[in-house]
Amino acid sequence: MTRILGILNVTPDSFSDGGLWRDRDAAVRHAVGMVARGADIVDVGGESTRPGAARVAISEEQRRVLPVVRELVARGITVSIDTMNAATAAAALEAGAEIVNDVSGGRSDPEMDDVVRESGARFVVMHWRGHSDSMNERARYKDVVGEVVGEIEYRVAELIVKGVSPEKLIVDPGLGFAKNGEHNWTVLGHLDRLQKLGLPVLIGASRKRFISELMPGGAQLGERDFASAVIAALAAHNGVWGVRVHDVSGTRAALNVTDAWDGGRAR
Repeated sequence: MTRILGILNVTPDSFSDGGLWRDRDAAVRHAVGMVARGADIVDVGGESTRPGAARVAISEEQRRVLPVVRELVARGITVSIDTMNAATAAAALEAGAEIVNDVSGGRSDPEMDDVVRESGARFVVMHWRGHSDSMNERARYKDVVGEVVGEIEYRVAELIVKGVSPEKLIVDPGLGFAKNGEHNWTVLGHLDRLQKLGLPVLIGASRKRFISELMPGGAQLGERDFASAVIAALAAHNGVWGVRVHDVSGTRAALNVTDAWDGGRAR
């Protein structure tokens, strides 16, 4: 069964919902609503990774995320922490988070590997070539699928050598990170290459800019939800572990259709 990770950005500047959930109570209500609509996990982040975003002080990131993580855990909600900072990851895990979702795959903070190994938490290893202020300059490939898979495989090997159990790892091709629209679609069209690593795969396409390129005149953020749900359904049909989304209701409906379709085939 493909898991839905509901996105909860407690930031002022995230590309889709920045500023909406900065208040702790509002963030918690939104998270509870996402779970009621079908989210399996709530992914809490306190630092925007949109193109061009500036870094946030670790103290500020923790001020944003930790009260929310504690409250969600107290309500029995499974939480992942979306952070590139080892100190924030450690604090969130201590507060009850179960997954570290690091868009840098542990490359941004050299202490992240130790936090993951010592905690035994699940860890999302995303394909990453640099921070938001420079990632678009790094979107150069001769063989995007081969290079993305190869760079993820190398990073996974580094983590295993450092003592992280492969059973704790999840891989993410990093759609939109150092990739243009053509790169993203090529990676999605060859998910089987990534799955050959033998690790669970997480896909995060929700509302990203490359989706709007399909639509005449582009599309505003909310108008990208239908296409985002289609991508989630196709990814689920191809056996991914999880999808990270803004629109939980639409995604749950799309995945229910996928499950029913597959169930019909099994009968």
